[in-house]
Amino acid sequence: MTKVLKCGDLMPGCDFEARGATEDEILQKAAAHAKEAHGIEPTPELVEKVKSLIQDP
Repeated sequence: MTKVLKCGDLMPGCDFEARGATEDEILQKAAAHAKEAHGIEPTPELVEKVKSLIQDP
C-alpha cells in the first residue's frame, strides 16, 4: 500500500508530495526535498514530526 506525505502540511504553500511503500522511502524523499527546496537539514525532532504526518491516502 502506498503512503503519502504532503509537504504543505508542514510548510504551507508547498505542493510537494512524497509517496512510497515504506516510511523509510518517504523519509528519504522528504529529506532530499527539504534540503533542496527549503534549505532545511533534517533533525531528529523534524523527522518525528514528518513521521506523524505520513498518511494512507
